[in-house]
Amino acid sequence: MVSVKPFAGIRPPRELAAQLSCLPYDVMNTAEAAAMAEGNECSLLHVTRAEIDCTPGIDLHSEPVYAKAVENFAKAMAQGWLRQDDKPMFYIYAQTMDGRTQYGIVGAAACADYENGRIRKHELTRPDKEEDRMVLTRHLKVNVEPVFFSYKAVPEIDAIVASVVENTRPEYDFVAADGFGHTLWVVDDDRTIAEIEHLFATRVEATYVADGHHRTAAAARIGREFAAANPGHDGTEDYNYFMAVHFPDNQLRIIDYNRVVRDLNGLTPDEFMARLEEVMMVEKIGAEAYRPQRLHEFGMYLQGSWYRLTARPGTYNDADPIGVLDVTILSGNVLDRILGIDDLRRSTRIDFVGGIRGLGELQRRVDSGEMAVAFAMYPVSMQQLIAIADSGNIMPPKTTWFEPKLRSGLVIKKL
Repeated sequence: MVSVKPFAGIRPPRELAAQLSCLPYDVMNTAEAAAMAEGNECSLLHVTRAEIDCTPGIDLHSEPVYAKAVENFAKAMAQGWLRQDDKPMFYIYAQTMDGRTQYGIVGAAACADYENGRIRKHELTRPDKEEDRMVLTRHLKVNVEPVFFSYKAVPEIDAIVASVVENTRPEYDFVAADGFGHTLWVVDDDRTIAEIEHLFATRVEATYVADGHHRTAAAARIGREFAAANPGHDGTEDYNYFMAVHFPDNQLRIIDYNRVVRDLNGLTPDEFMARLEEVMMVEKIGAEAYRPQRLHEFGMYLQGSWYRLTARPGTYNDADPIGVLDVTILSGNVLDRILGIDDLRRSTRIDFVGGIRGLGELQRRVDSGEMAVAFAMYPVSMQQLIAIADSGNIMPPKTTWFEPKLRSGLVIKKL
């Protein structure tokens, strides 16, 4: 079972929540961050993307950038844009997209649970990105952005969340510029706090990293580092826990994560189609974008036309938690075997497009001549993600895309 504890959050006053909070650091580049923060002195982007306040072109991982983040965070605290609650609490965080709302519990996850496998992952991390978040956390001594966790739904936890939502005034309730709604309730009743902590400790066998593998790995490393530097370490210190939002699995939806490829590996379109038909049943759809409707079905855009592709029986293994994934089928049978792309992490011939951008983005990038072919994917399910994490396997790169993204700055956890 897992340990999820309350903590005394650092957060903005009600009237500044929408203004201060921002998208996660890793869904934008420097220019986009600067544009989002323009004219908004209290935006948390001045902390999470502090290079926007440094010399243009500066190394994002250099000491002056981290120092500027510390300076800007201290300014936010001094100005009262951020304030720390006076007692450990949980927080309920709701996100609304397209009329659908998901409710998560903001709490402190245990570094020990990550080390012993009770916090389960489904992706590999890149050392450079992990190191960057670790250095920033070391400088700030806070978890400035939450990670996105899931757990197998527990009716008793659902009932507590529903009661808080129905009977408590929200602390924050706003719609961000992207149209997604964000609502947060404070759980300050001691009995309710104790009950939530007890239910996680007795009813939740494992939690799952949905989004934020690098931040999770960095938090665990920071916990080890701070423990090693503390002669009196006893395991109860704040640095042994990091901030996560815990959503029940039955409320989450993974959206498609699509692929675009720059060239056909020296093949003509006719040669490519002939090779493709060896592993896929191919049906021409026409000009209208085709979104896959079921597992083992793909959309493809090539030379101004959309196609429905269906993996031929015998080209995949439904008994294998990795082999059943459509990203595995496409990678092995088409991207590698036909197009010669055998390393999705390093190849410069392939790019990945989150489904939030729509299928029109795939078509645009091919029609522009930038890319030669695009593939629309059927989304992975939460059940598949959990099965892979439980089995200790790792998903292929760029498999899952969760939306909406967690808003940074609604709650921050001190270390």
